[in-house]
Amino acid sequence: MNFDIEKYCAEIQSDTATEKFEGLAMQAFYFQYMQNPVYHHYCDLLGIDVGAVNYIEDVPFMPVEFFKAHKVICDGRDSEIVFTSSSTTGSVPSSHYVADVEIYRKAFLAGFRQFYGEPSDFCILGLLPAYLERTGSSLVYMVDGLIKLSNNKLSGFFLHNHAELYDTICKLESMRQKYILIGVSFALLDFAEKYKLNMQHGIVMETGGMKGRRKEMVRSELHSVLKDAFGVKSIHSEYGMTELLSQAYSSGDGVYKCSRTMKVLVRETNDPLTIHASGSGAINVVDLANIYSCSFLQTSDLGQISDDGSFTVSGRFDSAEVRGCNLMAD
Repeated sequence: MNFDIEKYCAEIQSDTATEKFEGLAMQAFYFQYMQNPVYHHYCDLLGIDVGAVNYIEDVPFMPVEFFKAHKVICDGRDSEIVFTSSSTTGSVPSSHYVADVEIYRKAFLAGFRQFYGEPSDFCILGLLPAYLERTGSSLVYMVDGLIKLSNNKLSGFFLHNHAELYDTICKLESMRQKYILIGVSFALLDFAEKYKLNMQHGIVMETGGMKGRRKEMVRSELHSVLKDAFGVKSIHSEYGMTELLSQAYSSGDGVYKCSRTMKVLVRETNDPLTIHASGSGAINVVDLANIYSCSFLQTSDLGQISDDGSFTVSGRFDSAEVRGCNLMAD
């Protein structure tokens, strides 16, 4: 198979990527089967007849847990950056070896533009202490990129400085400047307990995760508290993980929509090789931006996928680790 990686990368970022998604996904599958030794071995262990794989539903989806124990990267590629997951005591973090970080940058920027517009239209405020206090966070890399692209002197990370964040939001409100506050759940709750706001020009986006800092909450409870504290009608959410380079976003109703480089499917919980385009089950993700690692991943999330490709997350397998960014159930 002749595979033009430059053409592929251009096509997944184009406006026609959604219409071409199936064909691009099949290109990614054959490329990764040939070039990624971990994925190749996984497919062979399953006894997959590669010649019979013609549709996304036929593709073997690899468990994300493989990123904990294996270096998932195509042959002949070195990693430009390694993204790592946060981990609870005693658990093994995932490591995503990213061969071309520019693909990630283009993917998260295209996703942001698809749902929100140009970063330069916003002031970007990051409240991500658990992520900033360690190295290798793909979320911090993304938010830092959006901060720089916002070209706003008030944009930035605030770590634990809630007073400065409050003053900045008040200033932005007085200026009628649009802004987005992107925060990990426990930090947003900490901030909400100290300050009450009327954010008429702001969007609050939670990325999930209590990180052991607070009691876990269902999304509806968390959003209710945050809406009351910040004076907003809805709380936005981002769905992503270390093993993915693409994101999905919710505008506040718990229904996520995928960026153009991402698609979700469901697998039957008692038969992981039986995959459907819609319905209830365990969530599989196709990430076209993961071309040098693995584009076909089984997650531990349970959810419901609608005919239009939007989805909700209803929970996780009992044996799965609690993770953030964003895996909160309704």
